[in-house]
Amino acid sequence: MAATTQCEQQTLVERLMSACGGSYAPEVRRKFFITGPQWAAAYQGQALFHAPTRQPVTPAEVIRHFARIGIGWWTTHDLDILSPEEMMTPRQDQILAGIETSLKQHGVQCSMVTCETFFSPVWAASPAGEQPEVRAYAALRLENLVEIGHRLGARFAVYWPGTLGYQIQGSVDETVMLKRYADLINAACAKDIALSRANHGATLRHCLEAKPFEPQAELILPTTDAMLGFIHSGLLQHPEMVGVNTEYLHELMWGGAPRAALARALVAGKLWHFDINDGYRLKHDVDIGVGLVNPLDWLNVLILLRAHGYNGPFNLDYKPPRTTSNHGVFQVSLPTAVDRFITLWEMAGEAIADPIISEATRALEAGAGITNINDADAVFEANKEIWTLHELIGHRLFQILLGQHRGRLFVDMN
Repeated sequence: MAATTQCEQQTLVERLMSACGGSYAPEVRRKFFITGPQWAAAYQGQALFHAPTRQPVTPAEVIRHFARIGIGWWTTHDLDILSPEEMMTPRQDQILAGIETSLKQHGVQCSMVTCETFFSPVWAASPAGEQPEVRAYAALRLENLVEIGHRLGARFAVYWPGTLGYQIQGSVDETVMLKRYADLINAACAKDIALSRANHGATLRHCLEAKPFEPQAELILPTTDAMLGFIHSGLLQHPEMVGVNTEYLHELMWGGAPRAALARALVAGKLWHFDINDGYRLKHDVDIGVGLVNPLDWLNVLILLRAHGYNGPFNLDYKPPRTTSNHGVFQVSLPTAVDRFITLWEMAGEAIADPIISEATRALEAGAGITNINDADAVFEANKEIWTLHELIGHRLFQILLGQHRGRLFVDMN
């Protein structure tokens, strides 16, 4: 194949993208509560060992591209749109007014806002550290985030306490730090209640997001289960206002099962927000696009959520690869992430309605009908054949994933 010149490369990408097929129209994509983060679209490829590979992208550009793609919801950190010097100043009002204009112009809504409490040097010892002035500033930032959320019409606020912990053992009292962190969430909820009363509107849904590794050496709320325990610890003044934002990769990273973590949050009535991405167990936070690593696991996750009526946001919390260009982020990365999710969602619906899976599940739940339940050996003998259906169900899900249930087969013609 001849070399592809620089001026020909975008055309090649677009042609091959079109040849892939399987794309959904923007109108179809908008029917799903899929939210696009400013930080994902504007990610420049930088990391601890990586220099940026892409140019900066403004919120107005991101919102315009989201509208074209068919992503109807936009999310942001406060730091994505404001510098620390601009926060809580008249300049903040000017910037937010510009974003409001962009959202309205392109028919996109703000779904969620989240607060940066991990990057700035002021969080070196966490926003819930010993120094009262640090905690006071953290409270101001969270209260300001709530104001931003109300201003932009957001429904959710997410908090990621990635620096809540320590580097040096014995340097903090974990119980005290948890109480101080609760004080910050309480301040955000109190501000929310005051604003909703003043504006005669609804309060936000405040969601806590767990992560098992990094950036703090030891984290004290590393999993969704830890967050659920914290919510019900008695430290929060308004636990009814606080739920969880479970992230697929964050649960996978520590070796857990994301579906099981989601189930526990569902049972608790606290699964309000879901960050969707992909990656690998026992690795760092690679944030790969949904379905590119674990498509079968993702199918099972969506079967669970569809079966239990989850209707919250699916937030595209991933990083377009450093090898993808600015043009490619909006031409390939974001639209294909949305389309893979929709495809898996529809496959999950097929699996729920599949007659083979349904019959196998009913048979497993009915059991063998043995009445001599005080004899363990007899119970085992009566049921041992039916347990084979576990593997059969797994195979059927694989068939649905590949389309084999519709007759798609791969045959060696040699």
